[in-house]
Amino acid sequence: MIQRRISKAIRIGDVIVGGNAPIAVQSMTKTDTRDVASTVRQIKELEDCGCEIIRSAVPDMEAALALAEIRKQIKIPLVADIHFDYRLALQAIESGIDGLRLNPGNISEPDKVAAVVKAAKERGIPIRIGVNAGSLPHDIDPKLSTAQKMVVAAIRHIKLLEDRDFDLIKVSLKAFDVPTTIEAYKDIAGKIPYPLHIGITESGPAKSGIIRSVAGISPLLYMGIGDTIRVSLSTNPVEEVVTAYEILKSLNLRQYSPALVSCPTCGRTEVNLIEIVKQVEERLAKVNKPIKVAVMGCVVNGPGEAKDADIGIACGKGKGILFKKGEKIGVVDEKDFVDVLMREVEGFEG
Repeated sequence: MIQRRISKAIRIGDVIVGGNAPIAVQSMTKTDTRDVASTVRQIKELEDCGCEIIRSAVPDMEAALALAEIRKQIKIPLVADIHFDYRLALQAIESGIDGLRLNPGNISEPDKVAAVVKAAKERGIPIRIGVNAGSLPHDIDPKLSTAQKMVVAAIRHIKLLEDRDFDLIKVSLKAFDVPTTIEAYKDIAGKIPYPLHIGITESGPAKSGIIRSVAGISPLLYMGIGDTIRVSLSTNPVEEVVTAYEILKSLNLRQYSPALVSCPTCGRTEVNLIEIVKQVEERLAKVNKPIKVAVMGCVVNGPGEAKDADIGIACGKGKGILFKKGEKIGVVDEKDFVDVLMREVEGFEG
């Protein structure tokens, strides 16, 4: 059983982050924020697959103004991603956003931070101090490791906010390098009470990026570190959300959607199990219930794994055995494997 780090609970829109709240799944839009229609369309796709918090880049004042119309058309909390110009943060707040992300590497002047904090405090808007290894403040001791520099940058910015009686804070310390990221989060976890947003930044395209993200995010979650997560991929952001939930499911932290168990196949397999699994996976993508489904292909582990699932099938040549909650409920013809399995899944009540 994973013992999660105790953190202060804050509210981003209607989503509670930290405390005893479930680990929230975030993503970021990849559209031009100034294009309201495209941005809203992408956010709605992300809402449909379970995204709980969305962040949008705010490169200029036009984008900051567009946030008002975007916010009106979506359901999930909207976070404005601000770099360099604190005035964009002020306009984003006026536009009705639910949270801010500030980068200490490019917005650190006390008077500018104070102006943003004052506006955020008046409206109860949390601020994420988002430290990235690639954009650290230049005045930090060069003898420190990258991870240590990230922690220094975060704590220094936290103090700026705390000195202004502001504690609606969330923190992230992201790097492309997995050991650096893990070291930074481990270091800061015991030094601050605030919730932590975790992820591996710029992790790459889908295949390698998923592997790198899992390598970095999973150890942190296993150590109890992390209150929100984002998987950063150079692909459709829906993949980020799906991957994030798969990570959480694998660690038994959340069961938002079906978990599919399937054997890798070997010389004992007497059906085209890879194709069967592919079809089941595609159809399970439309199922929003925490159910464990097993599709197995031989007599060695097949019956046992299928029995251990909520719904499972052990596939053999021409016939398969269907299980529900460990009990054999029928024998299925090979041509009906997928349809019968999915009928049981869709009717499963838990």
